Amino acid sequence: MQKEEELIQAAVQAREMAYAPYSQYKVGAALLGKSGRIYTGCNVENASYGASICAERTAALKAVSEGEREFESLAVAVDGEAPSTPCGICRQFLAEFGTELRLILVNIKGKRVDAILEDYLPEAFTPKRLAKGGRIHGTGDQ
Repeated sequence: MQKEEELIQAAVQAREMAYAPYSQYKVGAALLGKSGRIYTGCNVENASYGASICAERTAALKAVSEGEREFESLAVAVDGEAPSTPCGICRQFLAEFGTELRLILVNIKGKRVDAILEDYLPEAFTPKRLAKGGRIHGTGDQ
C-alpha cells in the first residue's frame, strides 16, 4: 500500500514536468518495476504532433533503457474531470512487457480507477502471439 501511494505521488509530480504547450493537457506516469524501482515520465508535445510522446511511454522507455523488463504497476495522473486511460499506442507499447500490468489511473482531485492493461487492450498483439505467427480472428489461438 505504501509503494502504491508512492507510485501515485511520483506520477502526480512527473505531471508537473510535462511539456504540453499545444493541448495544455499535462500527464504524468510512474512505472513500478519488479525490481522495486520507480521510473517516471511526462508527456512531451511537439509542433509536429506525430513526434509527441506520451507520459506512459516516456516512463517505459526510461525503464527499459536502464535494463528493467518486468513491471508490476503503472500510475497515470491527469488534471481532468476523470482519470484517463493510456492511449492505444501506449497500450500496445506496454503490452510488449505483459498485459497483466496493473493500472492505477488518477486525477489530481482524488478520483481513481484501478484496472489491468488487458482490460483496455483485449487480445493484444504480444511477443507470444508473434512467436505463433500472429492470430487469425475467430480461431481462439491465444
